Amino acid sequence: MTMGRIIFYEDRNFQGRSYETSSDCPELTSYLSRCNSCRVESGLFMVYEKPNFMGQQTLARRGEYPDNQRLMGTSMSDCIRSCRMIPTHRGPFRMRIYERENFSGQMHELLDDCENMMDRFRLADFQSCNVMDGHWLMFEQPSYRGRVLYLRPGEYRSLREVGLSNPRISSIKRITDSC
Repeated sequence: MTMGRIIFYEDRNFQGRSYETSSDCPELTSYLSRCNSCRVESGLFMVYEKPNFMGQQTLARRGEYPDNQRLMGTSMSDCIRSCRMIPTHRGPFRMRIYERENFSGQMHELLDDCENMMDRFRLADFQSCNVMDGHWLMFEQPSYRGRVLYLRPGEYRSLREVGLSNPRISSIKRITDSC
């Protein structure tokens, strides 16, 4: 498994105090009073606007992000409050999505990306899922646009429990090295 490394800075343009991590960090304010820029040295990370991996989230690839407003797509000036390292997955991808909470209703299995859930499954939304293999990104709009939700392997009995107030997912993408 490839390790990642991300450095957060209090001020824009990589200025001020910094905090570096190679793992999940549920509360960045334990280390910095605010976070206005970051640099991903290696790996992939999900960064979140709220503590404990909640709120708006964005995939941060290797690169420099001198201003979080550009990264997060929001007007908040210091919006990164937590991060999660995404481990490299080599192998098959598999996820089951269910029409209703608690794995009930119509079920579909995904082994690859799905650019448009309605076109492919005639499914306007779903309420629960089971990620058996791989790491996935779910998007509220077709063609991998709009708000995003990161899911790692596990059972999700209700997408509301993972922070989706409106569990409308219109496209799903596997997280691969070329993602």
